Amino acid sequence: MAVVRSLEWVGEGGRVHPTEVDCEVRAITNHEATYLQISSFGSDDRQGEKKVSQTLQLDRESALALVKHIEAVFGPASR
Repeated sequence: MAVVRSLEWVGEGGRVHPTEVDCEVRAITNHEATYLQISSFGSDDRQGEKKVSQTLQLDRESALALVKHIEAVFGPASR
């Protein structure tokens, strides 16, 4: 569980994971900044009760960097 410091594009490697998870997205604000928080829950195989497994928090800069990567892969979102 951490605040994302940077997002670096890696063009090779990786694979599709065999399991799926559910996530929640929310805005977290403190006196300094607002963060986009993405929390995932354990896969169906590991999950007993609904319990957060991983959490990432993105500040504005890292969230916009993620948007750029998403649009590079999937194209711009229709507005």
